[in-house]
Parts: sequence; structure tokens; C-alpha cells
Amino acid sequence: MSRMFSGTLLALAFAVLLVPLACYALPPVAEAVTGSRLERTEVVPGYLRAPTELAGSGPVSAPKPSDPLPDQETLGRLLDAELDVDGSGAFSAVVQDVLTGTVLYDRNGTAGQAPASSLKVLTAAAALSAMDGGTRFPTTALPGEDPGTVVLRGGGDVLLTAGPSDPESVAGRAGLATLAEQTASALAAAGTAGPVKVLVDDSLFTGPALSDAWGEADVEAGEIAPVYSLAVSSAWAEEGTGPGPRVDDAALSAGESYRAALAEALSGQGIAVEPDVERGTAPDGAAALAEVRSAPLTQQVDYMLLNSDNYLAEVLARLSAAASDREASFAGGIEAVKAEVAGLGVDTGTMVLGDTSGLSGETSVSAEQLTSLMQILLTTPDPDLRAVAGGLPVAALSGTLADRYDGNTDSGAAGIVRAKTGTLLAVTSLSGYATDADGRVLAFTFIASGLNGNTQQARDAVDSAAAVVAGCGCR
Repeated sequence: MSRMFSGTLLALAFAVLLVPLACYALPPVAEAVTGSRLERTEVVPGYLRAPTELAGSGPVSAPKPSDPLPDQETLGRLLDAELDVDGSGAFSAVVQDVLTGTVLYDRNGTAGQAPASSLKVLTAAAALSAMDGGTRFPTTALPGEDPGTVVLRGGGDVLLTAGPSDPESVAGRAGLATLAEQTASALAAAGTAGPVKVLVDDSLFTGPALSDAWGEADVEAGEIAPVYSLAVSSAWAEEGTGPGPRVDDAALSAGESYRAALAEALSGQGIAVEPDVERGTAPDGAAALAEVRSAPLTQQVDYMLLNSDNYLAEVLARLSAAASDREASFAGGIEAVKAEVAGLGVDTGTMVLGDTSGLSGETSVSAEQLTSLMQILLTTPDPDLRAVAGGLPVAALSGTLADRYDGNTDSGAAGIVRAKTGTLLAVTSLSGYATDADGRVLAFTFIASGLNGNTQQARDAVDSAAAVVAGCGCR
């Protein structure tokens, strides 16, 4: 019973967060929403208690400009107390009221840092700025130049499954087994006698497949792998979300899975498939034999943010580059992310990107820039861009925040904070937003860098700082 009660509280808290967000982005709706507020205890340093009840039975009332802002001095004192760790490292942080844009807390906010995977918020926003949220990426089987040749062309879907398409899943929405069955039917209808040769066309992406900005240890650990325009399950050696090894050549590996499925599909018709898979292209204007398509871009962005998928982040940057008439390369992806984010209103003058997944230590992005983007995402009328903020992990409930705060409702952040996490050996970060005790939506970014053996302590500190923001009345 207690577990069910806790789950109910978190669900209610989650709903509390979404109502003010919708009202900030859609002011006409706000005027129609009335009811009682969330009751929360007064903020104290350390992890805070989550809401214990919702007063009344109606919806939470919409935030208004007249609602009180946290007192900056009080908030600053509480955050300063939390953002303090033994040993090396320094914090930069910004907290901003979303409705008015008022900066409530600024601690070295303009200092450039490597924010680790919090950078993925920029990549997500750029992708949904450069492309429509409903975009689905094709994986196509085409007739090759030589008779009996089939070309598997990658269109940017790296969440393929080797099995049949799963219409209920994001990873695996498009299946190579389904594509192979459709191809086999088309080949049989065309009277193909065989043997069939499979080629792989991964020419959508250009330039090196592996970035010089990544450490060899990260590649060896499976944090990232050479980037191609088609892959099964983000290049994981075993389908899933990792951790574990990744394949070195995701395009050829996908081609081998497709070849095996095609061989099985054609076996009943007595048509052989050659065992070797090579790279190649189809003639210009070749008509597709079969095609499968990915989940929509908005769903892929959600998946990337929830699972902090480095491989998918790098692919989405390249696809953003292609959509904005840039080279679909590492350099093009970086250029596209900066340009799209600048177009949304973020001052990118001092921004330096080493990659678009957050693995590179060459990146320099400030807490101010990340928080500014978060405020834009929360107030934009564009539903696709709003979906970036809505797709962030929820404290103690989902994604990379599911096991933070120990899944405990005694934290002021549980079910209230939505944020992108980031962790490197010497860095930890958290960038997102929370609804405070007065119904104000507050955007925040906390970055700790220069850490040495105290990364866990710093991560606890930024978690606790987010709890302060979530529980704040601060007057």
C-alpha cells in the first residue's frame, strides 16, 4: 500500500509540473485554469521533502506575473550552501524565472565549461529547429546496377532492429527483417533467379566516422563508436541501451543482419544470397524495392534525452546539417547545432563545441547559455520545440534521473524536477527546470568542473541544488 501511495504522489507531482509549463507557453489557456496550489514545506538546506498532498480536488492554478518570485538573497544563500564540495572543483550555475526571464541566481554563469551530456539539450533543440518533428528517416532496399544486386541505403535511422518492425517502439520501429521480407517479395515478383548480392550505401554522412575530439578510452568503453547513417540499436553489439561494447562498423553490421534476414526470406523460393556484404550504391533514379521508416523525430529526441544516447545525438546533429544544406559531417553537425540554437535566440558568441553529444572535453558552453535555451524551450509557441523540455528525464521517475534521489519521495525534487544529466570523469552537470512551491517555473543549470575523485559528491550537490529550486518559497 505504501508503495502505491508513493507512486500516486509522484504522479500527482508530475502533473503539477506540467500544468504551469503549458500555461507559460500558452497564455490563453492559463486564464481558464483555476484551483488550489501545491503545498510544500519551507526550504531548508539538504534534500527536501516532496509534496505530501494536493490541496483541493481541482487543477493547480496557473502561475501569474503577480505570483511571488523567490527572494534572490535567500535563494542564493541556500544554493551556495549546497554547491560546496571537499577537494578540487568549481561550480557555475544560473537559475532563471521562466515567465519573466529574471535571473535569480548567477554563479560564474558566463564561464565556459564542458557540460558533458547536458549538451544534448542543444542538439535536441537544433534537430527540432532544423527539421519537422514528424520527420521519419527511411532505410531503403534498391536494385543495384548489376542484376541480382540489392543496395541497402541508410537514411539516418540508427535505431533499427535486426528483427521485424515494432510499431509500438521507438528503438526498433523499423525492422530489417520486415524490410527483407518486403524485398524478397519484390525480387520474386520481378523473376529474380539469384544469387543475390547485398551492398550497403552509407554515403549520406561524409568525412571521418570517428572524431578526434573523443578519447580512446571512451571509444573502447562503448560510450561512442564510428558514426554511420544506419545502425542497429545505436551500434550496440547487443540490441538495447547499453552499457557494453559497440560494433566498429555499424553500417556493415546492419547490412549483415539484413543479408541474413533476406537469405531466410528467399530460402523458400530457392534463391541464394551471397555471404559477403560490401559497400556500394544504386543507380541514380532507381525505384525502391522496399522501405521501412523510423519513429518520428520528436520520439527519437525523447529517446536520446531519456537514455543520454551519445550515438543518436551525433547522428541527429548530422541530419540537422543535411536538413540545413550543410555537409552531414562532424564539422557540419557542430555548425548546424550552433546556428540553429543561435536562431532560437541563444547568444552563442563564446560557445565552442567539440562534438554534439557531450563526450568531448574541448566543448565550452556556459550555464547562462544552457539556461537561456531552457527558458526559450519552455516559452516557445512551437510544439516541437516545447517537446524538448517535455522529454527531459523526471527526478526519481524516468530516464537518467530515475535512480537519482534514490527514488525517494522525501526529496523535494522527486517528480518535480525535469533535467538533462551530464557526467564525465571531471565534470557533472544538471540542466532543466522545476516548479517551485509558489507555482513559478524556474529554469536552471548547475555545472561542476575540475573534479578529481569527488565527482559523486559534486553530483549529490547539484541534485541537492535542484531540490532547493523545486521546494523554494525562499522569502
